[in-house]
Amino acid sequence: MRLRLVPGVTNYDFFRWQWVTFGTSVAAVVLSLLAVLVMGLNFGVDFAGGTTIRTESTAPVDVAAYRAALDPLDLGDVVITEVFDPNFRPDQHVAQIRLELEEGAQAIAQERLDLIKGALRSIDPGISFPSVESVGPKVSGELIWSAVLSLGVAALALLVYIWLRFEWQFAVATVIALLHDVIVTVGVFALFQIRFDLTIVAGLLTILGYSINDKVVVFDRLRENLRKYKTMPLRELMNLTVNETLSRTLMTGVTVLLALIILMIWGGDVLRGFVFSIFFGTVIGTYSSIYMAKNIVLMIGLDRSEKAKKAGGGEFADIDA
Repeated sequence: MRLRLVPGVTNYDFFRWQWVTFGTSVAAVVLSLLAVLVMGLNFGVDFAGGTTIRTESTAPVDVAAYRAALDPLDLGDVVITEVFDPNFRPDQHVAQIRLELEEGAQAIAQERLDLIKGALRSIDPGISFPSVESVGPKVSGELIWSAVLSLGVAALALLVYIWLRFEWQFAVATVIALLHDVIVTVGVFALFQIRFDLTIVAGLLTILGYSINDKVVVFDRLRENLRKYKTMPLRELMNLTVNETLSRTLMTGVTVLLALIILMIWGGDVLRGFVFSIFFGTVIGTYSSIYMAKNIVLMIGLDRSEKAKKAGGGEFADIDA
């Protein structure tokens, strides 16, 4: 017996609610942008500025105990991670604690630092603090622009790749769908005020990679069908294509989500935001692959006669990828 999420052959009409699904996507993007502008993002230490305290001890790092000791101090956003290095001694246990800066401060106050050290020494008298480093708002602002630039460059590179691989209509549809995925994901972070830091930016870049893979599979089958069914109306041809790739799209998405669910439950607080960004991005990316990208291509239109002459491919269409 083989597990099937959908029957082997399907004939669903994915254009039946075309304007409803497309309108929902547009509304989600607009609301997400409004959420970011009105509510703002809950920036973590990386973007809001903060202090990194490095600890070292001969006793194993107990993240839960560290957090319990610091909670009564009301320090705000606190991220505690254990540091692993093969060059460490067997009895060398290192942790990294990141704290947000107080409003208007450029560095952590000495009194506050003394309270933190005292709280940690109460659970581990042998703990030491090799380094304390602060990141000011100016550096954090530069990190924000670097994050935006990295997402923009990634989207531009994907635009060029799809343009060379397929046609410009596919490239435009793909990039719009990818921006939809990222903007809606960021909107959810703004709406629920989930901490937004550099790990979330890594999650957004991962979303771009996953989502582009999904859309390339659909467009690759569409290109094959354009060669095979030269007289079939474009809308019917796209519907056929999505039905033919539906099983693969859903199976890939479900297997990724199963792994992410396990990480969300047992991955710990440090990974939870990162995993959630990929989890939600996978769901919204699968949705945009089925309902959005092809709708944009249909709206733009394809020159079927030109497509037939070129045998359905861009300049690098015959290169395996």
